[in-house]
Amino acid sequence: MKFKVPKSKLFEALSLVQNIVGSRSALPVLSNVLISAEEGSLVLTTTDIDITMRCRCEADVATPGKVTLPVKKLASIVRELDEGIVSFDVEGNEIAHMRCSSYKSKINGLPAREFPPAPTTEGGIAYQIDQGKFRDMLRKTHYATAMDDTRAVLTGILMSFADGKLTCVATDGRRLALYEHEVDFPAENARDVVLPLRAATELMRSLSDSGPMTITIKDKQLIFEFGEIFFACKVLSGVYPNYKQVVFDRCNNVISVNREELLAVLRRINASTTNATNAMRLTFENNILTIAVSSPEIGEATDTVAIKYAGEPITVIFNPEFMMDPLKNLSSDEVQIELNNSASPGLIKSDIPFLYVIMPLRV
Repeated sequence: MKFKVPKSKLFEALSLVQNIVGSRSALPVLSNVLISAEEGSLVLTTTDIDITMRCRCEADVATPGKVTLPVKKLASIVRELDEGIVSFDVEGNEIAHMRCSSYKSKINGLPAREFPPAPTTEGGIAYQIDQGKFRDMLRKTHYATAMDDTRAVLTGILMSFADGKLTCVATDGRRLALYEHEVDFPAENARDVVLPLRAATELMRSLSDSGPMTITIKDKQLIFEFGEIFFACKVLSGVYPNYKQVVFDRCNNVISVNREELLAVLRRINASTTNATNAMRLTFENNILTIAVSSPEIGEATDTVAIKYAGEPITVIFNPEFMMDPLKNLSSDEVQIELNNSASPGLIKSDIPFLYVIMPLRV
């Protein structure tokens, strides 16, 4: 097995796939990247069994073959190499001799036959979506997933293909984020699957601003193909809660506010909270929103922001982090906050098919 590849191309590919590998693997080969040298290209694959990622880069392949090498160590070495051509000569499918300019090294690997096979899309149900749009859907919902695994299914993002659209939903039981996008598929291909948060995080890192992507559901696997990348993960098992029971369209009182101005005030106020007093009081009246916090350890803080609201005064208590999360991930200049009263859930909306439900606190 012999090949040559530009250092920049090799490092880019290693950077994409190395995050899949954990710091400790049950099987030694799971710490390695499978390098397959084919005509004109290299295919690099990593897996931790739950997630598999594969990418392709151009290379000058003299002798095809396969080898697995420790991915973290290999990426660290390649990062420090001078720009230029990196050449590999693999001895006996296990030992790789690497050269770049004056640098030489010998890296011990493991046989490719020990590497687990990757899932395939054959026989699966496929959907087409723009990868930039899907990345945006993940960004606008992922933060609402549950952080503990008491209910493991809530640690992921529901992907619901139904009624001619993809709906992404995340909830931890105290707030819910939802984003919809039209997708063309036959009615019989309606499916619900739950994408693990770790997989969503890797996808957000790897997806581009635009370009076609195919999502395939097969058995208990989700497979994403975009550009030169193949990404597969196991779906989370369990029944996702019926989000439609808690999602409602409109409240009696609608408040409009500049998103960035509100976010700036929330950040200042949040600096005066603690884990024990992570609650803020919001009072809406006369086109002014007053936000206040009080903490025995730190003291008190108040701030105001201009709003568009002329109804009866309303006071509600929310978690400041929960209020900030959607504002950080939206891009519109203005958002709408909708409320019925101080004890009912609030809504945050934007100029896109996005909805955020937040439960009030009782202090």
